[in-house]
Amino acid sequence: MHVEDLLRLESLDLTLLWGDRPQLTREISGVTATDLEDPGRFLQRGELVLSGLVWWAPADDEAKAERFVAALEEAGAVALLAGEETHGGVPEVLVEACRRHGIAILSVPVHTSFRAVTDTVYLRQWGDLSRRPAAPYALPENVRAELSRLLADGTDPDTLLTRSVAHLGTPPAYVLSATGRTIARTPTAPPLPARRAAEAVTATTTVSVDPDASAYAQWHLHLPEPVGTPPRMLHEIAEVLAQHRRATLRRETTARGRATDLLALIDAPPSAAAPAALGRALEACGLADQDPYTVITVKGAADNDGAVDALAEALHHLTDCGFAVGRLPMAEPGEATAVIGTRTRTDSRTDPIAATLKNLWPTLQSRNAKVPIHGGISTRAATPQSLKGALTQARYALTAASSRRAPGTEAPTSNLTAIEDLTTLDALLTGIPADVRTAFGIHALGPLADDTNPSHRMLLETLDVFLTHNGSWARTAEALHLHVNTVHYRIQRVEMLTGRDLARLDHKLDLKAALLCR
Repeated sequence: MHVEDLLRLESLDLTLLWGDRPQLTREISGVTATDLEDPGRFLQRGELVLSGLVWWAPADDEAKAERFVAALEEAGAVALLAGEETHGGVPEVLVEACRRHGIAILSVPVHTSFRAVTDTVYLRQWGDLSRRPAAPYALPENVRAELSRLLADGTDPDTLLTRSVAHLGTPPAYVLSATGRTIARTPTAPPLPARRAAEAVTATTTVSVDPDASAYAQWHLHLPEPVGTPPRMLHEIAEVLAQHRRATLRRETTARGRATDLLALIDAPPSAAAPAALGRALEACGLADQDPYTVITVKGAADNDGAVDALAEALHHLTDCGFAVGRLPMAEPGEATAVIGTRTRTDSRTDPIAATLKNLWPTLQSRNAKVPIHGGISTRAATPQSLKGALTQARYALTAASSRRAPGTEAPTSNLTAIEDLTTLDALLTGIPADVRTAFGIHALGPLADDTNPSHRMLLETLDVFLTHNGSWARTAEALHLHVNTVHYRIQRVEMLTGRDLARLDHKLDLKAALLCR
């Protein structure tokens, strides 16, 4: 569908304010409705942008409209549809900005809803199934017509799936997420445990609904029993479900924008207005009354854009928990953060959120085994004002998850670490950045840090065994097959080179930490 096709539809009654032939013949890939002042990060190339212009006021300067339209151009938007209701028309300053940036602009009258525009675009883009000629093994024409109406009405996925396979006798059928969540099932399909559903995703009777999505965000159509359905028909049913999926993705994109705003407030320096702003941001994310809160931060490979999808998919497995997933303003590539609301308080020492996610993590990781995903989970924050501390904890636990190694291997002991897991000195130190650990080890050990010296390596080994045996001369000598006097001599050398007194507990801890940081 092209931009000019919208102008030909009398039902929409749109008016062209500016746009030449090159702009009007651009292909529309989708629709996004927004009233953000800078919507660029939430747009995809080829999209039509609907805006009620709530972000603009008559007193605003020209630069504000300029920034808005520049963001559309940079994101690759094909046109702007501006609503007339807010200001009684479309500001001329916005039309001029569109002219300068080569973005077609159309006005939307008060009597035309944005929903009508969106439905028109997506039904046309899909090919309007009710008018598409039936090909061999395609869905019957009456089914295509019914599904078109259901899509336009925004029906739920259970109904959509059931009606899609009704002409086949309504066999058991599921729509499954990448990690085995049941998104929809027919009345004849029994509940499917998540572990079995995750295995079913790779079955031969499963068709991908949206193969272009990230490995963590894909939906799958699964028919566990052979029904003799031609592959073309299954793929057409999957296409129907893909249209519904795109609608949910648009809502998720808007929600992620609100989550990103919430995270920016949590991470910002404290101010007098912060509590009120934080309350509004939590309310916008549907979390205002869901304290206590838990914060989780995850990170994948530097070139991976699926961290937000991965985290969102994992959190969908939590029952009775609301959440907001986004990215911190200065987040590294492949990093995502979420605030989880629970509404319930517990005296249990084991956080049920952490337990559920740890159980799920191997399945999540298997969806894209080449990209390890590490995560850190905070303790519970009792109030919104405690969220900044929880964010700090989650970041620390993330560093620990990325740094911890299983004994004798190069692999992390766990890709997901909760703050409650850091119960030993060794575990605690893993949350410190590697460069800081290395610097501490060098300065605490002094000359002994140079382990290329054979004498120093010998002293480090003796120190390690001595501390492991709680400072026992006899047991250290026995473990190293040395005379006790030799152990005394070596420990004296360690004390002289490091400037520490191993009769003191704090100095023992210093050197133990230094050895762990090497």
